[in-house]
Amino acid sequence: MSTEHKFLAVYLGSMSGAKMKAWQAMPEAERKAKEREGMAAWHGWVEKHKDVIVELGGPLGKTRRIDGSGITEISNALTGFTVVRAASQEEAAKLFENHPHFAIFPGEAIEVMPVLAIPQM
Repeated sequence: MSTEHKFLAVYLGSMSGAKMKAWQAMPEAERKAKEREGMAAWHGWVEKHKDVIVELGGPLGKTRRIDGSGITEISNALTGFTVVRAASQEEAAKLFENHPHFAIFPGEAIEVMPVLAIPQM
């Protein structure tokens, strides 16, 4: 694989999970300090990997599902995304080891998948 392969990383978390409950139970001053630490670490991660970040992405808001029945508001575990460039999925996944999303913040996981080319007609 060339280094031009793109991978979508989706950040996952739960508002009702144990990590989030522990986060919300922290005294406000402690939580704010942890937020500052986490954002500094996140910016450090971005700086370290800026050469392979295709799209920094960002946090995700409320979700609307559109299907044959119409539009409904739903809840899911997606909390954010980033697009990176790597030679392989394994190499892309290694970029996110010990990421602040779950190492400091109450995020639960990051999933990395290839962005595939649209088939030609």
